[in-house]
Amino acid sequence: MQKLTHWLNQGRFHKHAFKPHFENNIFVRHEGDKSKPALLLIHGFPTCSYDWQPIWDSLSPHFYLITLDMIGFGYSDKPTDFPYSFAAQANLIEDVLTSLDINQVHILSHDYGNTVSQELLARNNDAKQKQTPPCFEILSCLLLNGGIFPEVIHPILIQKLLLSPIGFIVAKGMGYDAFKRNFDNICCINIDDIELRKYWQLIQHNQGDRIFHKLIQYMKERVEHRDRWVGALQQYKQPMRFINGLEDPISGHDMLKRYQELITDADTISLNGVGHYPQVEAPEQVLEHAFSFWKSHKIMT
Repeated sequence: MQKLTHWLNQGRFHKHAFKPHFENNIFVRHEGDKSKPALLLIHGFPTCSYDWQPIWDSLSPHFYLITLDMIGFGYSDKPTDFPYSFAAQANLIEDVLTSLDINQVHILSHDYGNTVSQELLARNNDAKQKQTPPCFEILSCLLLNGGIFPEVIHPILIQKLLLSPIGFIVAKGMGYDAFKRNFDNICCINIDDIELRKYWQLIQHNQGDRIFHKLIQYMKERVEHRDRWVGALQQYKQPMRFINGLEDPISGHDMLKRYQELITDADTISLNGVGHYPQVEAPEQVLEHAFSFWKSHKIMT
């Protein structure tokens, strides 16, 4: 099992100005041959880019890999006065890819990262309508479990509590044992305790417990911007696949069914016996279906 220090040492910190004269440090990791297709990996809530560690080495021979800890997550800064939003995270990703001189990218995203992907897709659509070039073109999109359709999300108790007026108290009072119980609840295949403690360490880094209740507001934002973000998926004409762990109590079977109802010619993969974190619970299955998707569209050979 990889040590966190190794993951940290393989990355760097990108300075991003969210407002004039004020920069935040954002952890970014990129690796591989830049002549190969660029693959952007966008993590979920409440974890970070380390989620991609189980499949990273298998992907690296085929892609120029790019990932980051979005603001409020992992090794990145976690300011208490920041207006956390999907638009802000999309702005951050645009800034990082611009700094790397990337203008075309394939996306692999999970959970919270799916909604960031939806906002990026919406921006691509906006640019086409205005007949202006996007910041970068999204050539394909591969989605793992996540709340892409808010009407069929089933939030668990801790999410409801964090979203409530006492969310800041709940966040401060949460310890590792409560975190582990909730993680075990959403994963069908239990994650090793050593790995879970790494996730908890990354959440706690930079006093992450201070902003849990701020980050969780994304659930309201999904409802508010539902038409824009669902429309982004429906209007997307490039290759797209949804891989879903069916035993996920938050966004499992019902989310897959809704995707098939709303997306024309939906390309979906069902993973039986897998929960909310397919790339961690069943990395080999995710790789199998990701590779078949990319090969079928001649994205990789």
